[in-house]
Amino acid sequence: QVHLVESGGGSVQSGGSLRLSCAASGYTYIKYCMGWFRQAPGKEREGVAAVNIDGRTEYADSVKGRFTISQDNAKNTLSLQMDSLKPEDTAMYYCAEAPLCGNGLETLLSDWYTYWGQGTQVTVST
Repeated sequence: QVHLVESGGGSVQSGGSLRLSCAASGYTYIKYCMGWFRQAPGKEREGVAAVNIDGRTEYADSVKGRFTISQDNAKNTLSLQMDSLKPEDTAMYYCAEAPLCGNGLETLLSDWYTYWGQGTQVTVST
């Protein structure tokens, strides 16, 4: 059973930074993609950033140049460095893992992802 636990959320002012982490355990297969998703109240969940087994990363247009996804396979952790945060980045952020996923921007589609963490709240104030 795969278990994902996010941490690092919090409240910051616009322009600030946060670093989210996702600790993963219980692997029985090679994880093909890992990603970060977010969901704001009243909105659909959206893919923020993803990284595949080859290390290729993809980002939503709304966060390009501000967010950086990285993974440490030795420690089974996934991180999301978020800089220049904006109020519209306010959401619950989820870490997710896919045993199989598409290519390119398809890696940001939640349908590929099987395992999900409980989420960590990010609030950005003006």
